[in-house]
Amino acid sequence: MLVAFALTPMGVEEVVADYIADAVKIVRESGLPNRSDSMYTMIEGEWDEVMSVIKRATEAVALKAPRVQVSIKVDVWPNMPDPLNNKIALLEQRISDTGGDEPQPGSSD
Repeated sequence: MLVAFALTPMGVEEVVADYIADAVKIVRESGLPNRSDSMYTMIEGEWDEVMSVIKRATEAVALKAPRVQVSIKVDVWPNMPDPLNNKIALLEQRISDTGGDEPQPGSSD
């Protein structure tokens, strides 16, 4: 299972890195495969272990922010090994298979 989640501290200044840093550290120290980008953190694992990490990360942000919004997106794909990496590899393979330079529907080419 692959889970993407975002924590949004509310009632704080515009730059939230100081509020999110502890949460990302919890995810990284969890031992579960993970990746963070500018919008989401993704974690791969089983329901209970992933949700436990998200809960702890949320609680870490809540220690500093008066309110925290949590957005969670879950992809349950039982037969996909290593979805954190293999979903992207599958997409890249499809892009390569199409040649990547064909005109797209709706384009003016």
